[in-house]
Amino acid sequence: MQLNASRRGFLYGMAGVAALGTSGCFSIGRKGGKIRLAAVGIMGKGFSDWYPMVKSGKAELVAICDADAMQVPAAQAQLKKMGSLLDLSKIPFFTDYRKLLDNASKIGIEAMTISGPDHMHAPVAIPAMKQGIHVYVQKPLVRTLWELEYFGRTARDNGVCVQMGNQGSALDGLRRCAEVLQSGILGDVKEVHVWTNRPVWPQGLSAAAATKGAADAIQKGLDWNSWIATAKMRNFKGAYKPGQKGYDPWNLCQNVYHAFSWRGFFDFGAGAFGDMACHTMNLPFRGLELGAVESAEMIEVSEWNDITYPMKSIVKMVYAERESKVRPGVKLPKVNFFWYDGDLKPKPEIMPTVIAAQGKVPNTGCFIIGSKGVVCSTNDYGGQSFISLNGEKKVVDMFKHEACQAIARTIPFRRDAADGKADGPGAAAVSADGHYIEFLDAINGQGPIYRDTHSRCFSDVEFCIPQMEGILVGCMAQRMGKGVKLAWDSKKQLFDNAKANSFIKPYIREGYAF
Repeated sequence: MQLNASRRGFLYGMAGVAALGTSGCFSIGRKGGKIRLAAVGIMGKGFSDWYPMVKSGKAELVAICDADAMQVPAAQAQLKKMGSLLDLSKIPFFTDYRKLLDNASKIGIEAMTISGPDHMHAPVAIPAMKQGIHVYVQKPLVRTLWELEYFGRTARDNGVCVQMGNQGSALDGLRRCAEVLQSGILGDVKEVHVWTNRPVWPQGLSAAAATKGAADAIQKGLDWNSWIATAKMRNFKGAYKPGQKGYDPWNLCQNVYHAFSWRGFFDFGAGAFGDMACHTMNLPFRGLELGAVESAEMIEVSEWNDITYPMKSIVKMVYAERESKVRPGVKLPKVNFFWYDGDLKPKPEIMPTVIAAQGKVPNTGCFIIGSKGVVCSTNDYGGQSFISLNGEKKVVDMFKHEACQAIARTIPFRRDAADGKADGPGAAAVSADGHYIEFLDAINGQGPIYRDTHSRCFSDVEFCIPQMEGILVGCMAQRMGKGVKLAWDSKKQLFDNAKANSFIKPYIREGYAF
């Protein structure tokens, strides 16, 4: 049976550009040619952000920035392995992102990938957007709630394209399951469970203890002042030293903070919740049309401390009732949302049709419980989901369930531009590179305008700002400790807890205001 495609859904944006331009976050009228792209963060996730854009032929790399100069030869070596002739030595390089921004106009930067530690996302992206630069920002979009409001306001005021780096948003499976859920197939959904095996980096008590003691020698090529950026200055803490047995300059977790272990620290990252919920919450947030979060409480915890996120936790959040934007006149109920990290999982007893089909609770994913059935996504990006309706014994693939096949298509599939396939139903896309290409297409004024975001980017501010607000409220519950229930007023941007309110705005070091 073919999927029921709705022309109304596909043509929605093209007929309503003027009506849907409330966010202002889509580009029109660009003169053409390759988009002049700058990359902040050039290895690790940074490389996988900027390289697909350059490889597509739609962008050229005109500036690079990384607080660690040794990442440049590492990136060059990676390019060589991939057969690329791009010569990074011919591209302007900065270790201080402020100097990059000071020179952005002279260089002619039109777009920027921002893939450094979480605490640098807003300080780089917001000044860039003020210059009219379009930004692709790795998840989590920002680290604090104050930055989130500031980010959204700046994006709208400057009419730039924004794409948050939850690249699973480009996959057919994620988009199809979102529109199936939006149809109301599960009835009233009041409970959602989302879990991850993260952290896979040091945090908890051992990471907190590693910050103590005298400073170590700063590693070669690292501009420690620029890496710290807005945060409070602290000692550099290393693990292996140059010349010491076991030293590996490309080992992501070699040091206490840089180049990857920062994620677990309150001052630099947003822990497992901030890292993975942008992916694993993507489906239920879109499919259930979630909005404002009312409260959050950490109900289980291991290795709680005041420096890093805990090793394991369960957080319960409550999302408010809301009117459906997809089904006018339909009121959607409150949702009890449970987050698990540190390899904790929901109990198998709540998902018998999943256990019957797969034999165990998946290692990562989400489970959505409705009055008429359940949905389970079984990977980080939400690319494959399974459904069972009441009375059925096992979940089956969303694309194969007869009731799902009868539901109209409303969200266009995003095909990787390199695969040569037309948009439309079929086998699930195997690559998330379409998320990067969509960002470039949006800058060129190309592609559909999505009903969910009012722009040509599927993870633009109309989606990522409200999603991030709930995630950051959950992160605050982790910071407050077990059993501290926080009520959150989204309109006032305040908690009912003075200590929590003291962490809404980040510390901003002198000379780094934005």
